Amino acid sequence: MFHSMKIAGLDRNLPLCPLNEKLQIGAFVIFGDAELTVACAEELLKKAPEFDYIITAEAKGIPLAHEMSRQSGKKYFVARKKPKLYMTGVFDVIVNSITTEGEQHLYLDTAEAEEMKGKRVIIVDDVISTGESLKAVQTLVEKAGVILAGNLAILAEGEAADRDDLIYLERLPLFDAEGNVL
Repeated sequence: MFHSMKIAGLDRNLPLCPLNEKLQIGAFVIFGDAELTVACAEELLKKAPEFDYIITAEAKGIPLAHEMSRQSGKKYFVARKKPKLYMTGVFDVIVNSITTEGEQHLYLDTAEAEEMKGKRVIIVDDVISTGESLKAVQTLVEKAGVILAGNLAILAEGEAADRDDLIYLERLPLFDAEGNVL
């Protein structure tokens, strides 16, 4: 089963994937879809508030952040899933995502945090659902002392579409076990 929708002017079919016995989600995977990545970045930049930097979690938001950076000329940062040897120090937060099993951590290099300090930063992601990943990145940037300019996503899933702190392109519904929109 698929959910067909138009995203940034392009038609896409999202496969439905069960979360549990009663609920399915439309799987949105931007990896490898360069046409969609370019179109979504362009449309989100039209809606974006003034910003100095972009940040995303180390996940499917990376191609979007990269393309938004390329189009805007603004640098982007990635909140990493594991500390790296080249990091000068780290900030650490816990995140629980519905699409990844178990507790995860996100890390921000203290040198990158220092570069962003006092600057306007937008957080970007492919899909906001429960908002847990977004909350974790918000916590990281707050620790870094940045000015949070906005939260942007390609899709807002379920109740996330009702958030007043989220700029997004399209609403992604949730589905019951038979594939009906909830």
